[in-house]
Amino acid sequence: MTGAIAIAQAVRSGRLSAVDNVEQCLIGLAEREAPLCAVTRMLADRARQEAQRVDAVIAAGGDPGPLAGVPYGVKDLFDVTGLPTTAGSRLYADAPPAATDAEAISRLRDAGAVLAATLNMDEFAYGFATINALHGTTRNPHDLTRLAGGSSGGSAAVVAAGLLPFSLGSDTNGSIRVPASLTGLYGLKPTHGDLPMGGVFPFADSFDDIGPFTGSLADMVLLWEILSGRSAVAQDQPLRVARLGGRFADNVDPDQVAAMDAIAPDAPVVTLPDIARARSAAFLITASEGGNLHREALVQNAMLFDPQVRDRLIAGALLPHDLYEKAQAFRTAFRANVLDLIAPYDVLIAPATPCTAPLVDDPRILIDGAMSAARADLGIHSQPISFTGFPSLAVPLYRPGRLPLGLQLIGKPGAEPALFQFAAQLEQKGITGVSLATGTYSGDIA
Repeated sequence: MTGAIAIAQAVRSGRLSAVDNVEQCLIGLAEREAPLCAVTRMLADRARQEAQRVDAVIAAGGDPGPLAGVPYGVKDLFDVTGLPTTAGSRLYADAPPAATDAEAISRLRDAGAVLAATLNMDEFAYGFATINALHGTTRNPHDLTRLAGGSSGGSAAVVAAGLLPFSLGSDTNGSIRVPASLTGLYGLKPTHGDLPMGGVFPFADSFDDIGPFTGSLADMVLLWEILSGRSAVAQDQPLRVARLGGRFADNVDPDQVAAMDAIAPDAPVVTLPDIARARSAAFLITASEGGNLHREALVQNAMLFDPQVRDRLIAGALLPHDLYEKAQAFRTAFRANVLDLIAPYDVLIAPATPCTAPLVDDPRILIDGAMSAARADLGIHSQPISFTGFPSLAVPLYRPGRLPLGLQLIGKPGAEPALFQFAAQLEQKGITGVSLATGTYSGDIA
């Protein structure tokens, strides 16, 4: 499928009907999505109505917005009017329907976008694999024997397969950046609190953010501007770049190292202190906030939870509150320390994931010389960044015909425009860029 900007330009100019475009999108999803296990609900009636509204505005001589007629999907934890917000769980399959759309969906609708589907995820966003007990495991369109990553795996898979031009996911400890890296897309975890969270089912409030998946950097910039209400104005002076060392130099694919060498061969290396402790504190805070959020439901309906998610939520709910407070105090000090260390720089470069996508039948990865569960450790490089609340843009290394792999571009709070500017430079040099999966996909489902 064509990118969001190109579709909107064609619709606004009258060269393409929004209704016709959306109909083709719905056909593509119906015919090609099943092997991916990425869609939880098709919203065909709503999509057709929204497309009709776009065409009516154009017929009347109006402008429906910069995303006119562009279809998209959202992770299954955004409120959609008239539907229960399930967060990927059978526990809420019969919950009261949402009275209104999530704020992000409203902003996209006002810009002319057309909501076509809700998308698969790890239950309650607790995992890096999109292994869902209710809907199934989302598979990577580049190789169906491999995971798409998570917890926003469905949101990544449909874009990487070319079935939708963009989607929305959420990122608590890496749930956008991990699947973006494993499926070869751009994926943004914004500055914490920068994009609208109204109407999004929470996991851990002090970490949760929403963000887009796109097949082009230009689409990413446009979506960020629409969702944030800000303009991505480039800096006049050269960007100051550093690489993250220490734990970010461990558990890294050689191709990521080679790419970082090519991108910034003479860049200084910044080693953040207490990274292992920061990741442990992030695990603790996430577990505590998630466990306490679901405490009542665990007491009343524990057996309706995915067993792997249930056990971790119970453990989190039992954590002493004073331990949680100590972890938050450490987080405050850690963030201040990191801000001081990175003050001289505009962009930090780090791996997004430690490896390419693991196999569905053996969802483990090599961490520190031992095999570890992918569902827990694919976020080893993203989780410490979430801990700071800083923005991080996953960028795909340009490697057509090979399994995707990505880097993170990390900035100071509010510095998304600098990340976009640097990403554009990498794209122009041919170091990064999206190679969508083929229409037939590769690999076979075992």
